[in-house]
Amino acid sequence: MKILAVDYGESRTGLAICDATEMLTRAITPQIEEKSMNKVAEAVVEAAKANGAEKIVVGLCKNMDGTEGSQAKKCRRIAGKIAELWGSEPVMWDERQTTISAAAILSETNTFGKKRKEILDSVSAAVILEAYLAWRKNHPGQDEP
Repeated sequence: MKILAVDYGESRTGLAICDATEMLTRAITPQIEEKSMNKVAEAVVEAAKANGAEKIVVGLCKNMDGTEGSQAKKCRRIAGKIAELWGSEPVMWDERQTTISAAAILSETNTFGKKRKEILDSVSAAVILEAYLAWRKNHPGQDEP
């Protein structure tokens, strides 16, 4: 199943998609650089349709102690707007430390400066998607977490 992942941010939103076998993920570029939540939701759904996605996963920005703060509420709001346009609820996935992981990946490939800023959120979305796919692989037939 093709799945689209979303790393929502107020300035930039990153997207990633997996192939139908759920084995390969890739960051989608360019990132969405819209500030309007409605326009971001529209762009996410357009990307999902254009890439043949059957499911959308939205990163849920939790605090390190597992609680949800103001950014988590924004993630839930964007997920609600996506659901209205998409016709089904996205899966919410804990995204703690994904930006740190994405930054480490980009450092390993010597990607810095403007180029790094242009793809960091999409690479973060790929990290979110890979974590979600690993969960699916280890929990076959189970409902979403």
